[in-house]
Amino acid sequence: MLVIIGYIVVFATVFGGFALSGGNLASLFQPTELLIIGGAGVGAFIVGNNGKAIRATLKALPSLFKGSHFSKALYLDLLAMLYLLLAKSRQSGLVALENDIEDPQNSPIFSAYPRLLADSEAMNFIVDYLRLMVSGNMNAFEMEALMDEEIETCEHEHEVPAHSLNAVGDGLPAFGIVAAVMGVVNALAAADRPAAELGALIAHAMVGTFLGILLAYGMVLPLATVLRQRSAEHLKMMECIKTTLLSSINGYAPQIAVEFGRKTLFSTERPSFAELEEHVREVRTSSNSQASGDSA
Repeated sequence: MLVIIGYIVVFATVFGGFALSGGNLASLFQPTELLIIGGAGVGAFIVGNNGKAIRATLKALPSLFKGSHFSKALYLDLLAMLYLLLAKSRQSGLVALENDIEDPQNSPIFSAYPRLLADSEAMNFIVDYLRLMVSGNMNAFEMEALMDEEIETCEHEHEVPAHSLNAVGDGLPAFGIVAAVMGVVNALAAADRPAAELGALIAHAMVGTFLGILLAYGMVLPLATVLRQRSAEHLKMMECIKTTLLSSINGYAPQIAVEFGRKTLFSTERPSFAELEEHVREVRTSSNSQASGDSA
């Protein structure tokens, strides 16, 4: 939504300012200039990326027009879910988590958090390292090194769409110049026409430079920035999971382990100590009530 609002502000101020200064908006409508700039940008995008990068970019674009789902409520759910998993392992042993790990969709703990369950990358991260914890063959240092390696790999993968869009955005002003030069060439080829017609041809040619810069800095490059911000938010979630699990491996109680995880979050989404404590208490009470009901 913010992306759409931003686009409206960009185009309203640019074209509105041009109209208020006495400009004729119709003179800016040059389909052939758009064809040259847009077509060259798309072609360069295809040439400069392999199939995986193109698919990743096309997949990432629709999500940019939706609000970020990384909120305080989501992180409270994440920390509560991790608490329940660690509390269960502390009470009944890590082996008790095997059924949850093998079938998260039908796990009473995982299935209680559908928003987290829908995030396959985060869920795979949790399940894989819980599985390694259950195996008991890795110490905390080995686990941390492996987690860091996976997070770094995830960061590189998330950077691909942003880098692809950034490259296209950087090239659009140059393609605008190409369109402008071609327009000037066309105008010079018609130098025998009246001055008014010749001036109109040159003005149309200059629109190419304008469109290239506007599309680059008003549309494409901001999308690359948003992609990097979304990537940072997702990586922060993985760091929170990493810190919580490592704290448990190092012997801290579940309540303390989730507090370690809370501290890694950005301040804009980080719940307070009291908020997390209250949420965990509610989840624990609900879980105990459900367990008592099942026993009965």
